[in-house]
Amino acid sequence: MTGTSAPAATTKVAVVGAGSVGATCAYACLIRGIGRTIALYDINADKTRAEVLDLNHGLQFVPQATVVGSDDIEVCRGADLVVITAGAKQKPGQTRLELAEANVALSRAIVPRLLEVAPEAILLLVTNPVDVITYAALKISGLPPQRVFGSGTVLDSSRLRLLVADHCGVAVQNVHAYIAGEHGDSEIPLWSSASIGSVPLLAWEVPGRPPLDAAARGEIHRRVVGAAGEIIRGKGATNYAIGLATARIVEAVLYDQRQVLPVSSLLDGQAGIHDVCLSLPSVVDRLGVEMVLPSPLSEEEAEGLRHSADTVKGVIKSLGL
Repeated sequence: MTGTSAPAATTKVAVVGAGSVGATCAYACLIRGIGRTIALYDINADKTRAEVLDLNHGLQFVPQATVVGSDDIEVCRGADLVVITAGAKQKPGQTRLELAEANVALSRAIVPRLLEVAPEAILLLVTNPVDVITYAALKISGLPPQRVFGSGTVLDSSRLRLLVADHCGVAVQNVHAYIAGEHGDSEIPLWSSASIGSVPLLAWEVPGRPPLDAAARGEIHRRVVGAAGEIIRGKGATNYAIGLATARIVEAVLYDQRQVLPVSSLLDGQAGIHDVCLSLPSVVDRLGVEMVLPSPLSEEEAEGLRHSADTVKGVIKSLGL
């Protein structure tokens, strides 16, 4: 398949985890018409049944699809793509390493079982800390790196574009900018390659619009990094935007769109970085991550990316992966 042609009628998307993120991912896929079968898997049978029933009650209003769910992993059998959202949430006072430990243990338990029922599936990791969990799933699965990748900084990049658009008074769709590195505090904006329409972002000087100077860029970066915390403080979890972002990635895979998205995948020499999963603009198609693009980086960005890599590698090393 190429371009934007429809996926095969048998396309099946399995979502592991029927919590707020998993259920919203399934809902976003459903309303966007992605996948002819959407399967929810969660060990909480009552929650899964309720989510599936709720989604099924809306089938009249969306493109034709089938929604199924179970606490039996067999429901994922034959999936073309598996979205893994299941995992512990970070609790107050819990360290990043403790969260990673719990969710890596879950990956060790579930990834081999998923591959038994869906051996040809592409694995898309959403569980946090996503870069560490993606690396763990890659090692546990033994699959080629292109078939195991994470949602990475797709959502962070959307947050960045929204803030730049608001500041400069333009439509968010005309902002072309990426967050790279870790999905976390060490993530970096790629200002040097960003643009608004045809105007390089670092050259943005438009009469009647505020300047996008170093102070403005610094404040935008700070707000991107703190965005999830702001939402969590208000309602306990993020779900809508990550659901939409994940659905966008699923769509790029199943429609073989060759979209450039900053997903988290195994780096192999980019900016001198090896053996860690981080986000850089990458071509995503029916095979997964076709390639990580050779993004031009300023010296400061390259240094920031290496620091981000060291941060993630520190957690990976602590876990003995």
